[in-house]
Amino acid sequence: MNGASIQVSRFHLHRRVVQGVTLLLVILVPALGLFRIDPRAGALVVLDRQIWFADFFLIAGLWITLLSLLVMLYSVAGTVFCGWVCPQNIFSEWANYMTHLLLGKRAEVSLDGQAPVIAPAKNRVWNWVLLGLSFLLASMFLGVIPLFYFYDPSTILAFLLWRSDPALASSLHWIYAVFVLIILVDIAVIRHFWCRFACVYRVWQHSFRTRETLHVRYDASRASACEKCNYCVTSCFIDIDPRKTDVYDSCINCGECIDACNRLQAKKGNPGLLSFEFGERKTKREARIHFRNNAIGLNSRAGWMTVVMVLGLSFFSWGLWTWEPLHLAAYRAEVQDAANDLDYRIEIANKRYRPERVELLVQGLKPGEYHLSRTQLTIPAAGRLSAILSISPTLPHGVHSFRILAHAVQEDWKDQFAIQHFSEAPKGGTHESNP
Repeated sequence: MNGASIQVSRFHLHRRVVQGVTLLLVILVPALGLFRIDPRAGALVVLDRQIWFADFFLIAGLWITLLSLLVMLYSVAGTVFCGWVCPQNIFSEWANYMTHLLLGKRAEVSLDGQAPVIAPAKNRVWNWVLLGLSFLLASMFLGVIPLFYFYDPSTILAFLLWRSDPALASSLHWIYAVFVLIILVDIAVIRHFWCRFACVYRVWQHSFRTRETLHVRYDASRASACEKCNYCVTSCFIDIDPRKTDVYDSCINCGECIDACNRLQAKKGNPGLLSFEFGERKTKREARIHFRNNAIGLNSRAGWMTVVMVLGLSFFSWGLWTWEPLHLAAYRAEVQDAANDLDYRIEIANKRYRPERVELLVQGLKPGEYHLSRTQLTIPAAGRLSAILSISPTLPHGVHSFRILAHAVQEDWKDQFAIQHFSEAPKGGTHESNP
């Protein structure tokens, strides 16, 4: 491969690398515990830690940081996400490739509803069967990926091998079948139609796009070099004319049209007429003014978004620093067939995905004034265990303050829960308490 061919194919090759890395990250992020959702606990999992709604700083910091980064990305690079990262376009482009390979280059699933033109030499049953099987197998593979965001890898393996696992929902195979069906219809029929007409996310990106945002520029001064040529148009899988892009259009900044024009013009020894640029080309004086205004706009937007991002990172860092690996709670127990209402349930929730051993201690009561059902608990990964604290009915009349202490050796975690217990006079009375 010579230097010229490397130059004219730079966006296509780079984009394929980015798309491959994206698919890998989509699987690795939940599989490694960096981010997923635990449906059993009803919590987010970030860095292999359960994040509850009570962990306000972690949740707020995470979303503030992500949103500020996305706003800055869309303001500067526009719809690059759609063209370089979005899984929808990745799958649709692969489906286009398989369709062209097995049915011919004109066998395109058109956005305007026109029937694909099948090459006579490839209009065979075997080609249609291979295309259908490739779509089905791809859908079955891709349908597993969403499951990684709700289950750990060992549970996914049990699901794929049809092994029983208490973490699996009984309806999971039906849910998986729905995923497969949706993906199959998408890559076989819908494809880029979704991106151009139905994607709400793309509309949200356009909210931050301006004239200085990255876009495809057409060199109109060399218009004579592309007379009677529409190679860039035919190379665009979104079906737009790259020579007439605007602020609000369906362009996804993939760069395929730029590579196509470069390849064609390189045969004549000329550079292409299309390129990426920020802002708009004007006269020299207008360009200076326009660049200054654009710079002020970008700098202003980048400035306040940087402040928001720093705030989000501060929240997230503080949330990680103050995050508690276990949660201690105590409340009045409802024990069946209990002779009195003097029992408290001590519950400890493990927010880590590994077992933890916790020791319990009651401080403020004498040994004969209470009974603890167990003083040591081995809490399973992301699980809960409880112990019963029974108060003696002979406790003297009055308010008694005591604390429940919990200590996890492995995490070096300590916590306490204060209780105000009111004991009435023993004679014919009842006992009440207020935790």
